[in-house]
Amino acid sequence: MSQSRILLIYAHRDPAASRVNRALFDAAATLPNVTVNELMTRYPDFRIDVAYEQRLLLEHDVIVLQFPCYWYSTPAILKEWQDAVLSYGFAYGPGGDNLRGKKLMVATTTGGPVDAYQAGGFNQYTMSELLRPLQATANLTGMSYQPIFSVHGVRTLDDAALDHAATAYRARLAAV
Repeated sequence: MSQSRILLIYAHRDPAASRVNRALFDAAATLPNVTVNELMTRYPDFRIDVAYEQRLLLEHDVIVLQFPCYWYSTPAILKEWQDAVLSYGFAYGPGGDNLRGKKLMVATTTGGPVDAYQAGGFNQYTMSELLRPLQATANLTGMSYQPIFSVHGVRTLDDAALDHAATAYRARLAAV
């Protein structure tokens, strides 16, 4: 059985300034079956090359959206990518079954601690609840939504915890 081809779509508004997301990204990039796509590096002007991005999606079995969770959502570049690339006739609607059967996984980070993301916690909602629009996107496009990989409390994460998170992320991708 061959390994799944993984497309890692990395969306960070300032990728060079990220300590935690960069460590996760670097760990994932070492896997031989992972293709990395840094949206802000590729599209600092937010002008998405739709044909190129759709071709990448067609060439991969697993799509991973990696981003820091800002204001309970994705960074603007990822939303722009979704709006442009996941188009009617390609990702959904008549003839729009190109993503059917692929897997969609979300990998995200938060500044707040894990207990802030639960019923009764500071933010009142779980990560699954907050990221429900991405699950709905998977449903609409016929992709299998995978469990979320999340790292919380990134502002206070020490080096050992960061190494552990990066190793766990790499292992999760290797197993998908």
